[in-house]
Amino acid sequence: MTGTPLAPPLAALLRRGTVIPAHPLALHADRTLDEDRQRALTRYYAAAGAGGVAVGVHTTQFAVRDHGLLRDVLRLAAEEAEHAAPDRPFLRIAGVCGPVGQAVREARMARELGYHAVLVSPAGLPGADLDALLDRSAAVGEILPVVGFYLQEAVGGRYLPRSYWRRLADQESTVAVKAAPFDRYRTLELVQGTADSDRGEEVALYTGNDDAIVADLLTPYHVTGPRGPAVRYFVGGLLGHWAVWTRSAVRLLADVHVARDGDPAARARAEARLAGDTDANAAVYDVRGGFAGCIAGVHEVLRRQGLMTGTWCLDPAEGLSPGQAEEIARVHTVYPWLREEDAFVSGRLPR
Repeated sequence: MTGTPLAPPLAALLRRGTVIPAHPLALHADRTLDEDRQRALTRYYAAAGAGGVAVGVHTTQFAVRDHGLLRDVLRLAAEEAEHAAPDRPFLRIAGVCGPVGQAVREARMARELGYHAVLVSPAGLPGADLDALLDRSAAVGEILPVVGFYLQEAVGGRYLPRSYWRRLADQESTVAVKAAPFDRYRTLELVQGTADSDRGEEVALYTGNDDAIVADLLTPYHVTGPRGPAVRYFVGGLLGHWAVWTRSAVRLLADVHVARDGDPAARARAEARLAGDTDANAAVYDVRGGFAGCIAGVHEVLRRQGLMTGTWCLDPAEGLSPGQAEEIARVHTVYPWLREEDAFVSGRLPR
């Protein structure tokens, strides 16, 4: 890897596993950037105990690039992360997309602004073959370490076979992969493909399957690698769903890590959230509406908590689907770990 490597404390955090929310975009009603609320969101994630943020990704809205907001959004999060978590490792991951030239420019911008790694979206290269996708990751990896990304097709992703993940893991710049195909078969292919690489054990697995978070985190994936049988785990999550109710996500991951060490009470607490977290995600991500309101759903939760003032998206046609707000209210009422977040947020809103 010829790019800027991860500092040892950051590399250790990424490998151990942490909560990385996908950072939303706070807007005023006229769809201009709400800088105060944007900064407040980063402070919320740090205060909640997250181990980093991912900015410029799907939850941030890919259209920030079309509106000339990418640099400002990256800068604000980097500045706040520096102040909000000065005494502990806190990963700053920037999303990059588009053709090679664009992705490289965005990676250079991210490095200039103090980011530690880049999440390379498969979106933005329609019709490109696997070699082109891998060449783009390698080019970006010359600048910063790479987090690979399997994005579900409903929001712009594409099918990526087992061989792709082995070849991506072979690249020395690849430090992690995020699995978000929302598909059990494809998730397994990603784990198997990564394990096929001689570098497989050096690549941290992060779930982005918002519909199966707890299942991904608790499942031991028995695979066979170049050195024989192995067991791989998703060590953490890089998730749009963890952009809301983040403190509860931190507690969930802590239980998962302890459960793997043999604590039955921690495992029981994590398993108790298997169905509830999926139900909550169905409301936030607007499964009934075909994911049309997934970004606005994240905004609605944050609006209810006072962290955002509206659900506005950059695209005026994008908003909550009929009945989605009521579904979010329902899951908030049903699951106590979601209601517990309200007190945590309300006591810190002035900050």
